[in-house]
Amino acid sequence: MTLPTPSAAASLEVTDEIGSIPDTSLNPKGSESRSPGRLAWKRFKRDRTGVISAYIVIFFFAIAILAPLIAKLYGKNPYTTYASERPELLDAFSYPAGANGGMSSEFWFGIEPSLGRDVFTFLLYGIRTSLGIAVAATLVTTIVGVIVGVTAGYLGGRTDYFVGRVIDILLSFPSTLFFIAFMPVVYGLFVAPDDNIPTSLRAISLIVVLSGFGWASIARLLRGQVLGLREREYIEAAKVTGASSRRIVFKELLPNLWTPIIIQSTLMLPAYVTAEAGLAFLGVGIIDPTPDWGVMIQRGAQFYTEDLTFMLFPGVSMVIFVLAFNLLGDSVRDALDPKSKR
Repeated sequence: MTLPTPSAAASLEVTDEIGSIPDTSLNPKGSESRSPGRLAWKRFKRDRTGVISAYIVIFFFAIAILAPLIAKLYGKNPYTTYASERPELLDAFSYPAGANGGMSSEFWFGIEPSLGRDVFTFLLYGIRTSLGIAVAATLVTTIVGVIVGVTAGYLGGRTDYFVGRVIDILLSFPSTLFFIAFMPVVYGLFVAPDDNIPTSLRAISLIVVLSGFGWASIARLLRGQVLGLREREYIEAAKVTGASSRRIVFKELLPNLWTPIIIQSTLMLPAYVTAEAGLAFLGVGIIDPTPDWGVMIQRGAQFYTEDLTFMLFPGVSMVIFVLAFNLLGDSVRDALDPKSKR
């Protein structure tokens, strides 16, 4: 049997004493099994709350993606007013004639008061609309925030000063009030006052406005991170070797920024879900008859004193999704950054 060399034996002895990572030359798979990504994944799998939250979030996204297929198999759609075809579905006061909002084997979640639309399919497509807008706004916000934050932090000087002042101005705005006041202005730029606003324009405008005011927070965070990283020795060494700014940003800075980027994105998406639903509820976002979480809650608020069922399903489902995604974001943060563990 070949004995280890003195240097290897000494390395093993020190390793045993201080409990550090074993010599990867004797264990080729050691570096792979203990890579930061694998360690974060192991920490996440041990967090039961995070795992359960991940399954709930995946379930909601699966519903959003498969909504047309589910509705086709179910045999209903969210736009048909079934009460106009079958008046017996509603009573004399235009409320569902059946118990619990008209829930039955035919209408699983009941029917909508007054119009008689199917609640189940309306909720499916409402989840699809809300999550689609929130995901798109999160992606745009993250991309813009990363570009602006990294650029300002790396270049410094006047660029950093100018970007910093723009960020301060944006963060000082009362965003909710500005959304309410600004959305009609955005619509007026593309559609005449007497014309109907297309749903696609409403969705795009929501994405632009939400991301236009949302990038400032992530940009400020990344700017501070880059200001600290650019003074590190390995960045100075890369500059000395003649590395281009592009290489330094993509090869040296961004790999050290993925953790805050992912954490901020996971915490941003549920905030956009509630913001989009709030704007729809106030009538400045997606409006009826387009299915949307906020539209359903706004419609349900008109009937909740007599029929709570129509408002119950969208309200409970949105609370479950936002809570699960927030818990998932906390778990991801703890997995990627153990020092911030709750």
